Amino acid sequence: MTGHRILTTFLGLLCVVLQSLAGNGDVLEQQIKLPKMKGMVYTLLNKVSEQSGHLFIYDSKLVNNDAVVKIKENTYSVRQAIYEIIGDKTLLLRVIGKHILIMRPAEKADEAFRSVNSSHNVPNLLITGLLKDKDSGEPIPNASVFIPGTSIGNITNKDGTYRLILSDSLKYSIVSFSHVGYVNQDIEVSALVGHHNVLSLEPKVISLQEVLVRLVDPKKLLKQVVDHRKENYSLSPVYLTTFYREGVELKNRFQSLTEAVFKVYKSPVDTPYSSDQIKMLKMNKINNRERSDSLVAKIRAGIQACLLLDIMKNLPDFLLVDKGDYSPYTYSSGDVTSIDNRCVDVVCFKQREDVKEPLHCGELYIDSDNGALLQARIEIQPKYIKEATPIFVAKQAQYAKLATQKVEYTVSYKQLNGVYYVSHIRGDLYFKMKRKRLLSNNQVLHTWFEMVTCKVDTADVSRFSRTDRLPTRTIFADTDYKYDDDFWGEFNVIPLEEGIGKLIEKLALKIEKTGE
Repeated sequence: MTGHRILTTFLGLLCVVLQSLAGNGDVLEQQIKLPKMKGMVYTLLNKVSEQSGHLFIYDSKLVNNDAVVKIKENTYSVRQAIYEIIGDKTLLLRVIGKHILIMRPAEKADEAFRSVNSSHNVPNLLITGLLKDKDSGEPIPNASVFIPGTSIGNITNKDGTYRLILSDSLKYSIVSFSHVGYVNQDIEVSALVGHHNVLSLEPKVISLQEVLVRLVDPKKLLKQVVDHRKENYSLSPVYLTTFYREGVELKNRFQSLTEAVFKVYKSPVDTPYSSDQIKMLKMNKINNRERSDSLVAKIRAGIQACLLLDIMKNLPDFLLVDKGDYSPYTYSSGDVTSIDNRCVDVVCFKQREDVKEPLHCGELYIDSDNGALLQARIEIQPKYIKEATPIFVAKQAQYAKLATQKVEYTVSYKQLNGVYYVSHIRGDLYFKMKRKRLLSNNQVLHTWFEMVTCKVDTADVSRFSRTDRLPTRTIFADTDYKYDDDFWGEFNVIPLEEGIGKLIEKLALKIEKTGE
């Protein structure tokens, strides 16, 4: 089916103007009453947020987020409560809009700012930090971090951390943080540079009245998505500067990591048979595989899959609800939620009970106003997942037998100047691997890939020459590199997850020797 062929193989523009510093200074003198409490700094600061109406931004190197502190029941000013919780009255408090920034003393803050900028040959601003759920304190993965009104952006990794490099000319621009189901947070760039910022997003609550009004036929919604495709998505070719990476884990141990910066020629949305092209700008790779494991399996995933998962260009069968009376899928209305502060209808789909082959299920997130598909979460139907193994495993070693355990994808689109472009694609494929002649030796092989659009260019777009373009079905060369953050220079990349980062550190000596 069409869906099999397609699936096997950031940027909201809402800008909140920051209020003047003078108008917000009184917030720090606002009186609040706090009960006797004991808990982590993050939890107690949230209690202050609830009463003051302001969220916090602070450097995790200055404020120990996980430190456990006690405070007495009392009436405090907001300023007093903050100092009581963080335990350091030398830190400065600055109110910006609906945020309270906890920062170094003035002279040290200026020194840190200069230090960040002097580390680059080109005047760049580096913004890093951690994004958390305000209520639970859990990290928020795959959240958008972008400059509204531009095509510059990135996403948070699985640990909720982010990294964004900006030109010095954007010092007084706004950085927006967004994720499905949360209220956007908008902060001035200058307030974030020089700190490893801890920020939180508030869950977006959709009222019952809004839900009742927006209940609609899910098939009609999907028909609207397809019918309005030429209005919402690009009818001209564009260049996307993207960060790509793919990894392999076996038995929860890191095996390999490949990263690259690509320039992608993206053909118009109404030309599904016109192929996209890729030009590689930079690449980095490290390997932790033993020779005997180097050919365990060849999995259909990676660069080609990222291109095919642009489902608004390569329409899968679950989006084609207007072709004949019979459909292998059933559809239902899900929750109403929010993406980039826009109201979104959720359509859930799954294969019919009488269909006995591995198709798809998932959720589609559709803008309630313009019918644009903003995000899709797709997986192979778990009931028939083992039967999907031949679809994904192209080749495997004679001594190993693989069975597909789980396959899931996420595809996101973001708007720029009224046009939606593919923003982030992520695929995770899990296989149970059994080595022959070994009893009770089931191991989990996890392969994953993702691509995030960091910049969109619409001027002077043309196809790449044959010598410049990278074959999309390529497997990266087996040359080993020493992993180095400085390798990426001015490119925006997704930070490594903590687990992979620690493993890479342990492998440093081995990798250095390999490269000699």
